[in-house]
Amino acid sequence: MNQPGRPPAEAMTNPRADRVRDVAKLVGRPGRLKRRQFLAEGPQAVREALRAHNDCLAAGGTAVVEALYATVECLKKYPELLEAAPGSRLQVRIASEMVLAAMTDTVSPQGVVAVCNFVDVPLAEVIAAKPKLIAMLCRVQDPGNAGTVLRAADAAGADAVIFSHSSVDIYNPKAVRSTAGSIFHLPIVLGAELPEVVEAVKAAGIGILAADGYGQLNLDLLQDESAARSFDQEIPDAMYDLAEPTMWLFGNEAQGLAGEEKALADHRVAVPVYGAAESLNLGTAATVCLYASARAQRRLH
Repeated sequence: MNQPGRPPAEAMTNPRADRVRDVAKLVGRPGRLKRRQFLAEGPQAVREALRAHNDCLAAGGTAVVEALYATVECLKKYPELLEAAPGSRLQVRIASEMVLAAMTDTVSPQGVVAVCNFVDVPLAEVIAAKPKLIAMLCRVQDPGNAGTVLRAADAAGADAVIFSHSSVDIYNPKAVRSTAGSIFHLPIVLGAELPEVVEAVKAAGIGILAADGYGQLNLDLLQDESAARSFDQEIPDAMYDLAEPTMWLFGNEAQGLAGEEKALADHRVAVPVYGAAESLNLGTAATVCLYASARAQRRLH
């Protein structure tokens, strides 16, 4: 299956071919770092990759997608993928299920794989855009959790997600799948040092809240204060205005934020637990916190 004006390309059926092995190297971190490329798998992730790719090219930017491989069945089921390819200047290579399985680390490939260039940006670029809401992950190790928080940040309308230097690689195939395409939607900063981020964020007038189960502030009370402000009610002993530009800190899944990480925040905030559960998992807690800020900020408009 080819785009108009392009010579036909032979379907890829040999899972041991050099090209297949070359793509498969991106499953491992060394291969990704060497080429600064990663894999996006499945119709949803590839759809968003192509959209980001076309938007970047239209704005005079660099390519997001370098190559696209798909089965005939997948393209018949999701014709929008093929329709997006001509404008993206890409040729879709037809491949068998066995070839796609050899390229990826999934047992049951979803019929399409895109080779993408890294999409992370420098911290200075994020700060220059005057962000209102940022999520920073400190020492988060699980790729599924990292992808889930990034997806939650995207859904809440956050302006960026920052990963500390000791966090999991967001380009890990499992992490990319967990983002469900959100990795292409908002700026991402990788390998950041928390003290440097805090310095830059505070200089930009952005408050810092640490999500902490034992925090001295209660998220529900902060939301109540925010709602009261929307009705022009005076709050004499206000704790923190969630409507202000904010960066949330989220810590390691098992250990949470370290003491020195909490110390860099303006406040430590607890999400109240009303039932018998010991605590919320990282993804759920991050979603609740980010949406609390997002809702408060949108009340201003």
